[in-house]
Amino acid sequence: MNQKILKLENLLRFHTVFRQLHSLGQRRLAQWNHVFSSAYPVWTAQLCIRPWQTDPLIGAALSQYRLLVTKKEERSRKSQLFSTKSKKEVEVWIGMTVEELARAMEKDIDCIYEALMNTAVDLDSLEAHSRLDEVWIKEVIKKAGMKLKWSKLKQDKVRENKDAVRRPQADPALLTPRSPVVTIMGHVDHGKTTLLDKLRKTQVAAMEAGGITQHIGAFLVSLPSGEKITFLDTPGHAAFSAMRARGAQVTDIVILVVAADDGVMKQTVESIQHAKDAQVPLVLAINKCDKAGADPEKVKKELLAYDVVCEDYGGDVQAVHISALTVNGDNLMALAEATVALAEMLELKADSTGPVEGTVIESFTDKGRGPVTTAIIQRGTLRKGSILVAGKSWAKVRLMFDENGKTIHEACPSMPVGIVGWRDLPSAGDEILEVESEPRARAVVDWRKYELEQEKNKEDLKIIEEKRKEHQEAHQKAREKYGNIHWKERSFLKYQERKELKPLKAKEKEERDSHILPIIIKGDVDGSVEAIVNIMDTYDASHECELELVHFGVGDVSENDVNLAETFRGVIYGFNVNVGNVIQKSAAKKGVKIKLHKVIYHLIEDLQEELSSRLPCTVEEHPIGEASILATFSVTEGKKKVPVAGCRVQKGQLEKQKKFKLIRNGDVIWKGSLSSLKHHKDDVSIIKTGMDCGLSLSEEKIQFQVGDEIICYEEKQVPAKTSWDPGF
Repeated sequence: MNQKILKLENLLRFHTVFRQLHSLGQRRLAQWNHVFSSAYPVWTAQLCIRPWQTDPLIGAALSQYRLLVTKKEERSRKSQLFSTKSKKEVEVWIGMTVEELARAMEKDIDCIYEALMNTAVDLDSLEAHSRLDEVWIKEVIKKAGMKLKWSKLKQDKVRENKDAVRRPQADPALLTPRSPVVTIMGHVDHGKTTLLDKLRKTQVAAMEAGGITQHIGAFLVSLPSGEKITFLDTPGHAAFSAMRARGAQVTDIVILVVAADDGVMKQTVESIQHAKDAQVPLVLAINKCDKAGADPEKVKKELLAYDVVCEDYGGDVQAVHISALTVNGDNLMALAEATVALAEMLELKADSTGPVEGTVIESFTDKGRGPVTTAIIQRGTLRKGSILVAGKSWAKVRLMFDENGKTIHEACPSMPVGIVGWRDLPSAGDEILEVESEPRARAVVDWRKYELEQEKNKEDLKIIEEKRKEHQEAHQKAREKYGNIHWKERSFLKYQERKELKPLKAKEKEERDSHILPIIIKGDVDGSVEAIVNIMDTYDASHECELELVHFGVGDVSENDVNLAETFRGVIYGFNVNVGNVIQKSAAKKGVKIKLHKVIYHLIEDLQEELSSRLPCTVEEHPIGEASILATFSVTEGKKKVPVAGCRVQKGQLEKQKKFKLIRNGDVIWKGSLSSLKHHKDDVSIIKTGMDCGLSLSEEKIQFQVGDEIICYEEKQVPAKTSWDPGF
């Protein structure tokens, strides 16, 4: 403003000086020409206006101008202050999520998405809980016309760790002897469950579908000597590797069962590895010694390759020859005594006082009881009313029962027990800890869920960052691609790209969906579902058909499962579960397949068939006849010459309506149909073995040579089979 006023004042001073000089010049003229002054009095008066008469006018104009300029600048300053004050101030912080930013701006989440359109942010992977970079927070605030305020103190409060942990080791003087926990392991069908049947005098194997163990069972066996042993019977099938590993982790001794006629098998080796990983001693039980082809010594020698050295060969592994199928069970007591002797050497002791510690062996949902777990108590004494925490679930113990379903009132260390009272179903393998109250149990579960959520957020942030970098690289490449071309050409290229990305037609979408198999898995217990899901992880044929695991859980098939399968056009697989009549009718009405199985490998075979049904059929060629070319010549038809081959049928027959191929030196040089097939001069449709014929091809440019072969064949569509091999 001051510079403008100075410029104006200088101009006005210059104008005043000019008027003064002009008035002086007029005076001189008046002296020289006073003669004319009376004749032109008005003109003379106008010429002789004094400069000080104009100065007040100039001063007034100057003051008015100053006043106007000052008011204008004050008005603009006020308007700037008003506009600054009108902008809403938004408090933000680093690592803010989309939902938090929307809440701070008092806007809907859609406003954040709109502000981030046409930026390098991948909106498809952006969720409400996704964290935003500093650049994008500024961009959103700027586009919303708001003022940014960084909060230095606004950070996630560090939550206090409220997790429950195991107690410190007890004083050795307070420890009391406990029963050993023994896990029976080995290959499928080597007689593990039959061995346990003899020890328990029950028929466990008869109750298992297919005669193979598909659950991990915990049983307390009392021997005639008065000793008690807790046995864990693990599945030997290839599908249940995780169950075997879990059984090895909670055990004191592993009884490795090997059939004397089969020897060391795949799951035998895996069982040895599980025992080594858990640092658990072995007792070798060589079963089926009563069979004709039994060779126990061969088994012992085979085990040497896996560092299992029996006492006969200078090692420390006890080997007992047994036969579980005989009436009395040959040498079973010797096996039990060997196990007890090893347990005495290990001096197994536990603290039976204080809060309970244990491990979930199996979990399932019972219709009348709700979530139920089978557990091994490792420390303390479990009683009714105890508050337990396992994984992300907690329980107030309402009922306890043994392996026979009999209600018990307390469970000591090494004792298997069924627990009822869980709020949610814990996973097999979860650690069980007793806490002092229900609020404490809730706090522990909340903390564990919070920790899991934090880990998930970190993984999501990492994925978003990778996606953002990919998007930025793609954006940079696009800029380089379109940077040096004319805008018309650029518009045309972008139009072509958009045209390629047009939505799929209904038929194309149906074809795409046919190459995806969404499935829902429901099982009777957590371990069975775990085994099936682990098998799914081995699927390696996504190039043929994508296998999409939509949902898995424990319990019978529900209406929600049917609705989910309908939405994803999937198939429900149930393992040892039931489906009510109402659910079956609902599934039939909605066109949802429900497939139930009692044996795990039958379920996997069914899944393989379902995957194969989604694959396109393969075309196979089936030969009908073969002929060799003995001579070549040409015939005139109208104005053109047509090459003709003189042939003799060597095998099968030639049928004119079928397809043919011409083979020369082992290479197929033509495929198609015949234009004519003649025997002597007659047109025929079939030429049989040993007969001569003349034939011409539908493609006239093909030239025959003596020695070529003509193959007559038909094409058949054969259902394709998936290449996925689950390993059993």
